[in-house]
Amino acid sequence: MPFNIIVCLMGLFVMLSIASTVVFVLKKIKPQKDYKELSHRVKSWWIMIIIFSLAMILSKKVSILFFGFLSFLALKEYLSMIPTRRADHRVLFWAYLSILIQYYWVYSGWYGMFLIFIPLYVFLLLPLRMVLIGQTQGFLNAAGTLHWGLMTTVYSISHVSFFLVMPKIGGLVAGNGGWVLYLVFLTQFNDVAQYITGKTFGKHKIIPKVSPNKTYEGFFGGVIVTCVLAYLIAPILTPLSPIHSIIAGLIISTAGFIGDVVISALKRDLGLKDSGAMLPGHGGILDRIDSLTYTAPLFFHFVRYLYY
Repeated sequence: MPFNIIVCLMGLFVMLSIASTVVFVLKKIKPQKDYKELSHRVKSWWIMIIIFSLAMILSKKVSILFFGFLSFLALKEYLSMIPTRRADHRVLFWAYLSILIQYYWVYSGWYGMFLIFIPLYVFLLLPLRMVLIGQTQGFLNAAGTLHWGLMTTVYSISHVSFFLVMPKIGGLVAGNGGWVLYLVFLTQFNDVAQYITGKTFGKHKIIPKVSPNKTYEGFFGGVIVTCVLAYLIAPILTPLSPIHSIIAGLIISTAGFIGDVVISALKRDLGLKDSGAMLPGHGGILDRIDSLTYTAPLFFHFVRYLYY
């Protein structure tokens, strides 16, 4: 494991320690206030960071398995939110099987199949399996639900893990794991930055009918913070040039916002506040990786076009 990765992961634990200390002090200073949600959020971050760090440190295979399992949990949560036809329960087996196959292409480094397997083969074959069942009522809705879910929770997220099998290039001081840590850290920190700046300065709502708490101040605050961080940590983790790191910050902050509000629109359509309850203080898996569903493929292809 490259030293730069270890240093950055240690930095995350230091930040979490500071956050835990702040929560503890707030509880002592203002015991009348309810800090339960904040406390749950910090505790969940501890668990997520520990699991993520172990996956990054142990081996490439473990890291790929980790993201594959993340896709499985996300797809399972997605399908639990959306009613499916009884007849399609047999089709779901093939949807879940596609996760194993997609991540096998990642592990093997077969870029061509990784790129087209879900958008082409799964897109064409799943409706065939549905047709063979012989039930046409609700066919379009069921097919669209499955395809969109697989593209979001499996195809998009698998781009994170493909960084791990990319060819070695000059200037990648932290190894291929540097790309992963750079992307995941900026995506998650962008969410935090937009939330904090929105809570502190937010007055003008962007799309109140979809996400009432999102404001222009929060969005632009997140963009600025993310771009600055992208510029500062790029030399530690990536070979990105200064201008490319700023562009990467713009891509990640903007795409992260879009991913967040798209999943918010899905939940609002279904009448749900959170996608699940697996992560106390955060909601479900989809609530935590919603931004990553957009940032992962866009950042991946940005990097591949410029550096590979």
